[in-house]
Amino acid sequence: MLDSTVLVSAFLRFIPGGASYELIRFAGEGLFELCLCEEILAETAQALVRSKRSKRLYSYSDENVLEYCSALNQFATIVTDLPNIKLVRDPADDKIVACALAADADYIVTRDKDLLSLGGHEGIRMITPERFLHLLRQR
Repeated sequence: MLDSTVLVSAFLRFIPGGASYELIRFAGEGLFELCLCEEILAETAQALVRSKRSKRLYSYSDENVLEYCSALNQFATIVTDLPNIKLVRDPADDKIVACALAADADYIVTRDKDLLSLGGHEGIRMITPERFLHLLRQR
């Protein structure tokens, strides 16, 4: 599963060859099952819509963000009934872990330092997009 840091990066740096972009492409091609929840999609959209700096640097509209999130929704498995957990200091990160638990995911792919510092939780490994991409390419 990819968290919002990776989803935002994929949107902003929609450059073939970038790790986040490649992961979205691979998920769309079915190389791995992308599991998301409404909370992750909402956090992604909010981060992109609210960032005046990103909008200025990357020149995109709110409509582009909605189209992106809608496309993600089309090929991702949307997980519901998230368990209520309190694992990390940021409640938004708890939602990421809860989504991964509900999805029975093997990995949380993130750039979030708090999540990466956990290393893992209940059999779920927290890894960077570059590391996950490496694992996919080894298959």
